[in-house]
Amino acid sequence: MFIQTEAMPDPMRMKFFPGEAVLASGVAEFPDEEAAERSPLAGRLFDVEGVDGVILYDEFLTVAREEGADWQMLKPLILGAIMDHYTSGDEAVLGLPGTPLDGATAEAEPEEYPFEDSEDDREIIDQVVELIKSRVQPAAEQMGGDVIYKGFKDGTVYVEFVGPTVALAGGMTNVLAHYIPDVKMVKDFHEAIAKPGLDTPHGRAVQQVLDERINPSVASHGGHIALIDVKADTAYIRLEGGCQGCGMADVTLKQGIEVEIKSAVPAILQVLDVTDHAGGTNPYYSQGK
Repeated sequence: MFIQTEAMPDPMRMKFFPGEAVLASGVAEFPDEEAAERSPLAGRLFDVEGVDGVILYDEFLTVAREEGADWQMLKPLILGAIMDHYTSGDEAVLGLPGTPLDGATAEAEPEEYPFEDSEDDREIIDQVVELIKSRVQPAAEQMGGDVIYKGFKDGTVYVEFVGPTVALAGGMTNVLAHYIPDVKMVKDFHEAIAKPGLDTPHGRAVQQVLDERINPSVASHGGHIALIDVKADTAYIRLEGGCQGCGMADVTLKQGIEVEIKSAVPAILQVLDVTDHAGGTNPYYSQGK
């Protein structure tokens, strides 16, 4: 088996072409070992120390390395893991798309865009899909990811950002709005999905902490903390504005935000940051400072 490799503009990522089909169709992203439990191929790759993420496509896959890892050391191990996978005869991803593994909860199922496109918007939607295909997806592929159309509603185009491509959102809005005046904004499709955890006593309590104790402080740095969801004992937040991409983000989260939230809402045992820090355009503290 001859596996080709291709360097990418992002030095943290590399393409691998096994010369055989990887997926029958679509894209499957595995940002961590837990997510990789449903993919024998991704699981083998995460067994290689220094691997930080895997995305599977139809004819190739991309691997992200950890900071400080060396491709010269990683490549032979990754090539060996890919060869072991194809020798084993295992599926790349277990089960049908959207089917959880035995014992998995309903939360493990992929979320779907909740609205149906209106036929009244068909002409707009066709133009959007064509522009994404011709102008956006080539740039996304260069980044080692993908942008997948999900829906259009009230001037907003909802897409799925695969890999680090959320950084393309602003440029996508400009491009689509230039050619299609009806398009006003591009958003991650997850923002269109109802978050029942926000309208619970714990969700409202966490939001109150953010509004009254945290956001007034970070606003002086041009930042904002958004509550994305609350599930069981976990609050999911996103750092925005000057907080996105900030070199002090982890300190801010662990020593400030998490302490405040857990102190005010004891039922919350962990606070997880879902921010794409690589996409920050105006961080208060740059990385490395």
